[in-house]
Amino acid sequence: MVFKRLLGSLGVGGPTVDTVLDPGPVLPGGPLTGQVHLQGGKADFEIEQITLELVARVEDERGDEEREGVVLFDRFTVGGGFRLAEGEHRSLPFTAHLPWETPVTELYGQPLGIILGVRTGLEVAGAKDKGDLDQLTVSPLPVQEAILEALGQLGFGFRSADLELGHVGGTGQRLPFYQEIELSPAPQYAHAINELEVTFLANAGGMDVVLEADKRGGLFTSGEDALTLFTVGYEGVEHRDWNTEVDAWIQQLVERRAAYGSYGSYGHGGHDGHGYGHTDHHHDGHHDGGRRSGPSTAAIVGGVAAGVAVGVVGGMVAAEVVDEIGDAFEDEEDED
Repeated sequence: MVFKRLLGSLGVGGPTVDTVLDPGPVLPGGPLTGQVHLQGGKADFEIEQITLELVARVEDERGDEEREGVVLFDRFTVGGGFRLAEGEHRSLPFTAHLPWETPVTELYGQPLGIILGVRTGLEVAGAKDKGDLDQLTVSPLPVQEAILEALGQLGFGFRSADLELGHVGGTGQRLPFYQEIELSPAPQYAHAINELEVTFLANAGGMDVVLEADKRGGLFTSGEDALTLFTVGYEGVEHRDWNTEVDAWIQQLVERRAAYGSYGSYGHGGHDGHGYGHTDHHHDGHHDGGRRSGPSTAAIVGGVAAGVAVGVVGGMVAAEVVDEIGDAFEDEEDED
């Protein structure tokens, strides 16, 4: 989705900018390629700098009210330092590498409801303008896909996905938000948990997998959350028995949930959570235990059975939300 705009600070007759991303999804930590097309105005202009900004629609659940906003999470300089002649058309190819923690927006070609954008900034003779906005589509890394597929084959079902402002304690998280993929429990674990949330925190050397299971309330215990973290590498993904490995993770999570339930709440309480490897931890600044509702029609992660259904956010198909967030981005630009 492209939103072309004149350089408002220069008025009618200023240059225009249009960024076109190369087709196809990109991967976390992978290259983002495309072309920035410039069209000269009614006079010569000195193009001082051209930047690309990565932005995301993020939820903030840390206070009493749930809010949404646009967060800038990376910026690249892709050109500048030249004169654009009157009426001149110039195209600048670029390659930029995404952060490893860039959220996944689709699985097997189906959108998850995560909205990311690439916003182009143009600086001309000291005047700045954010020129256009393009939707960014990100597919999972092979190890992320393998884990999600294993969860699907174990019987977990996709409910929703979102981005939450805050940090996961005990990890090397770099971005100001994290992604949660919310799953309905597999039948064999339905007695123990209501929902499983998965967070991937990737880096150049490997990836932390954060699993969060809400506790079912019992006669003597209240329903709260329990979390645990596992670290995996990128090598030999295709040779691992992910179904067995992921199932063992879930069993460990459920067992530790039961153990902590015997001695008091754990997760969103006061625990510092600074563990690593196969240790439990909590989300710093996380919500207070209230659960978010997902789409009414769940889909099986990994394409098992009927396959992955189109993600729905607030009753709208993800592509429609892109139009909405385009307006939100433009509103946010006007406030800058």
